[in-house]
Amino acid sequence: MQPIAAIANTLWSASNLPAFWRFKRALGDPGAQQTKLRTYLERNAGTSFGIAHKFHTIRSYEEFTRCVPTTSYDALEPWIDRIRGGEPNVLTHDPVTHLIPTSGSSGPRKLIPFTAGSQREFNAAIGPWLLDLLRGSPGLLPGPAYWSVTPVLRNNSDEPAMVPIGFDSDAAYLGGARRRLAEAVMAVPPEVQHAHSLDAFRHETLLHLLRCPELRLISVWHPSFLALLLDSLPANWDTLLHAVARGSGNLSPAPRRAAQLRAATPFQPESIWPQLKIISCWGEGAAEAGAADLQRRFPNALLQTKGLIATEAVVTLPFSGRYPLAVTSHFFEFIDESERVVPVEALCEGLEYEVVVTTASGLWRYRLADRVRVTGWMGKTPTLRFLGRAGIVSDRFGEKLSEPFVAAALAKVFGTEPPQFAMLAPHQDDLGCRYTLYLQGLARPQWAHLLDLELRSNPHYAYCRDLGQLLPVTLFIISERGFETFARRRGAEGVRLGDIKPTALCRSSGWSQVFRGQTAPVGSIPEPFANLNAPPH
Repeated sequence: MQPIAAIANTLWSASNLPAFWRFKRALGDPGAQQTKLRTYLERNAGTSFGIAHKFHTIRSYEEFTRCVPTTSYDALEPWIDRIRGGEPNVLTHDPVTHLIPTSGSSGPRKLIPFTAGSQREFNAAIGPWLLDLLRGSPGLLPGPAYWSVTPVLRNNSDEPAMVPIGFDSDAAYLGGARRRLAEAVMAVPPEVQHAHSLDAFRHETLLHLLRCPELRLISVWHPSFLALLLDSLPANWDTLLHAVARGSGNLSPAPRRAAQLRAATPFQPESIWPQLKIISCWGEGAAEAGAADLQRRFPNALLQTKGLIATEAVVTLPFSGRYPLAVTSHFFEFIDESERVVPVEALCEGLEYEVVVTTASGLWRYRLADRVRVTGWMGKTPTLRFLGRAGIVSDRFGEKLSEPFVAAALAKVFGTEPPQFAMLAPHQDDLGCRYTLYLQGLARPQWAHLLDLELRSNPHYAYCRDLGQLLPVTLFIISERGFETFARRRGAEGVRLGDIKPTALCRSSGWSQVFRGQTAPVGSIPEPFANLNAPPH
């Protein structure tokens, strides 16, 4: 047992008790959501957005829907630009403490306001989840946890903004005393995120983890993040053991732990962390295969799929073996298949919906573009399963590439000389996963590199590239019948011929086996297709 971790875990659990009981009560309270909406409207009636949308006149949910339309980031961006410039009381009464970068649908990224109210809303979901986790696995309490931190491989400090962009630590989402308690149980300190390179980040992360024999919990986002860490262990095993035994940086020597590790093997991670109880990660949609891979590596640990959590909001949380809506965090609505917007109580089991959220950070009737299916009910609260992103969005590792964003990136790369056919799609081979640009007609060897740079303006794609989850973009030169081949495959998948249109982004893979042609070597165009550099007739 590690006394500091045990004490911090106990105090953290105690601090989460009020949120746990509020959530338990709200699961059976059909009026909880309407109460939250009234609170939002009353607190923010004097904001610029509230005045413009006549919040002071709204007395019911029906009036709310008439006064405030559903919205997207593009519609809110002018308001957020005012916040970025330092104007107070724009979207929310609470001061905006940070602007959090995330990927955009049509632009390279979004900046999501974060307030003290946002912090309370995230804690309202994290608290019940953690306490439920500890109740089900009391063996977590005595030991430390690995809460993955994101390496800071770029700096936003030079961006013009009166409000800070991003957090100095992922634990800052918790805030105050909870942040300090969380950091006290972390096997890997938040400072590791400031490593000067990805290799240094991985080395420091693994070094801290190897020194932690009593590791009980691992929490990451995409499972490939942990898989890539584990894959780098064998090649660096001897160097890491030497660093553990002799000390490294500000870490003192740990010869006893080094002796334990010599009896373990980097090819069997459970021999390194025998007391590991739970791995928490994404496990639905495109992350399902990665989660299964982690379960094979840790056959005796419980793999718990995370709920649906976005930068903007918490939608669901794991609780009592199910995934109920985070009813104490935000106000939710849903868009059904006929584009009708309905409140929580109108949901039907088995049907699919798009999530709409209103939050304390000033996101009013905001379309998250996440699709869910209602799997049942806990009391009066629906349980949901995440299905994927609405619209054409490719999201293998959390990169969240949308078709409008990719189309804009391609337009910048092609300039005034677009090819006859162009489509970006994921491609998996023995080396890993990457996006391939399939081209027919004009082709420039530098386009792969330029497109990779443009896609990096999406922060989620950039992180996936930096972490090695995605390899650089490649070109595939199509020799003939690009669109015809695309349409034939889509027709075989059941799409009506009249509904098949060219697209800048396709979510499905395997196109290198469908199109006639070949992958272009880096920095060149294959000789058989050199004539394609001439403009098409």
